[in-house]
Amino acid sequence: MPFPGSCLCGAVRYEIDGLDMPVGHCHCTTCRKAHASAFTTTAGVLREHFRWIAGEDLLRDYESSAGKLRRFCSVCGTHLVAERPAQPHVILRVATLDQDPGQRPVMHIWTSHDAPWLSDDGEVPRHPEWQPGR
Repeated sequence: MPFPGSCLCGAVRYEIDGLDMPVGHCHCTTCRKAHASAFTTTAGVLREHFRWIAGEDLLRDYESSAGKLRRFCSVCGTHLVAERPAQPHVILRVATLDQDPGQRPVMHIWTSHDAPWLSDDGEVPRHPEWQPGR
């Protein structure tokens, strides 16, 4: 059973047969900047297990480092995958999946790039939705 994924506006959609590499959180500076987040969650998917099913013509590329292309929706800006064309896999942005892939993160990488003001030491209050009083 394929796993569907999409961008924020739904114009670009894809399917994967499954995740072929472990799920991890990348803290590198380029991932932080590309996602405006403390880290991004990624996993490798072999090209033969990945298919664009709608909106491929809306994708735009940005070469964030030599030979590495980040592919994003030109309508809403969602970053969906990164790739090095010679590699047999794409680097999927796991948060763009529309359902649970059944795997959990097993590592954090590039933590040497962490910004100290973006870290969560576990003492920051967590709320299931909006904070109380909002």
